[in-house]
Amino acid sequence: MDRLAERLFALPLLAVALACLVRAYLLLGGRDFAWGGMVRMLHGPAMLLPVVFLAVGALCLLGALLFWAGLLPGRPSRSTGTPLFGCDAEIDPKGRPGLWRAFLVLPVIAVLTLLADPVLWRGQGQGGEVASPSQPKADEPKIPEPKTNEPKGNDVASAPPAPVLPTPPEVVPPPPAAPAPPEVAVIPPPTVAPLPPPPPAAPTLPDGHRDAVVWLSVAPDGRSILSASTDHVIKLWDIGGKHLIRNLGVHKDMARTALYMPDGLRALTGGDDGEIVLRQLSDGAVLHVFQSGGNGGVNKLAITPDGKRAVSGHDTGNVIVWDLVNNAVLHVLTGHDWSISAVAVSPDGTRAVSGSIDGTLKLWDIESGKQLRSWHGHEQGTYGAVFTADGHHLITGSGDLTIKVWDLDSGREVKRLEGHEGTVYTLALSADGKRLLSGSLDGTARLWDMETGNQIAMFDSQTGPIYAVAFAADGTVLTGGYDRTIRDWPTTGGDGMVLFAGAPG
Repeated sequence: MDRLAERLFALPLLAVALACLVRAYLLLGGRDFAWGGMVRMLHGPAMLLPVVFLAVGALCLLGALLFWAGLLPGRPSRSTGTPLFGCDAEIDPKGRPGLWRAFLVLPVIAVLTLLADPVLWRGQGQGGEVASPSQPKADEPKIPEPKTNEPKGNDVASAPPAPVLPTPPEVVPPPPAAPAPPEVAVIPPPTVAPLPPPPPAAPTLPDGHRDAVVWLSVAPDGRSILSASTDHVIKLWDIGGKHLIRNLGVHKDMARTALYMPDGLRALTGGDDGEIVLRQLSDGAVLHVFQSGGNGGVNKLAITPDGKRAVSGHDTGNVIVWDLVNNAVLHVLTGHDWSISAVAVSPDGTRAVSGSIDGTLKLWDIESGKQLRSWHGHEQGTYGAVFTADGHHLITGSGDLTIKVWDLDSGREVKRLEGHEGTVYTLALSADGKRLLSGSLDGTARLWDMETGNQIAMFDSQTGPIYAVAFAADGTVLTGGYDRTIRDWPTTGGDGMVLFAGAPG
């Protein structure tokens, strides 16, 4: 929102604020508020509506001043770090829209409150006055006074004397019957609906991850899965048998990535300890350890299709090209000012793309280390980059809640997919390139049609952010996230199944 639009929007906000404050003034008695308003404030519900108008009016007035001055609260600011994992992951400062959107809703709330005024408070007197508690209620039954035979007024003095008669035996008259108490309607006590039963406890697995699952990779033959977790552990799972094959290895800090080598016999893993480890799948033996040194922790990792090169992105903003044949560093690519949050390699293995938490993207030539293109792709951090099969298009997710498709030959955005309500953190493309799978910090994964850009299905974990997605060999959807589990979902949507549960809490 530019400065002119902000100032234009400040005017209706100011008008709504004045309307709310005037209405509150009138409800409090206008000029008499100084004498009687404070008394009425002690009468409970009668004061609620003026307070509502005062609060809404004050907020609208604050919003008008902020918009006019250009001091938007919560205006999207420059990212300062990658999304956190663990308990803090549900609040993503880069993925959440600016607080200025709250001020866009204030006029609607104020207008609805003004419209609801005569409906919700129809039972009150004029000016918000409350009937005196000493006055009888209209429907309260009146108790009749007892009747007497005694003459009224001067009739007693003017009555003629009664003749003298023999005194009869004294008879004590029965006491007058007490008036029947008014009938009071018996109101049955309100019934309370029973609380729903608690949800069933999530299944646990002694061999499961003890913290968030942040990476999933499916084997070339589709029979097993590699997972990486913030618990530092890399695990190898058997999909068909639904059991843990082994703990493949442990990093000294958070494990970030775990990738199958093209031969299907080895794996390359990376973590915040700055190590990239080549491991043997059959027994987890370490074949080689690549040290990133002063380049910092390994945030993202990708391997060329021939298995000869690896590209890693680091929290210092540097990108490293590794020679996996000679176990050496081929290039250290500099140019990003902020931490790397996405890395991908083209299908032909000649180019790599890197994305940063400041929203910038860079295209590199892997063998020469030359930068081919650089552009600002997103307003927030870039995550989950993937190349399309033709190698000429790139798909990226972001903290600005969008998924964008880029033409790498021109650097132009050619398509945008929207629907997530949190940072789009991870992406996976189906083998045929027709479907895109996205995972988000909003707790959902979504399946998209790449041709039309339409959403096909949504998978709601209801247990927190999703950090990892992948397609199983049979085409079903796999997700991993905050709840420590790996789930399998039907591609048509609906409920997922816990494929591998997390460890007991």
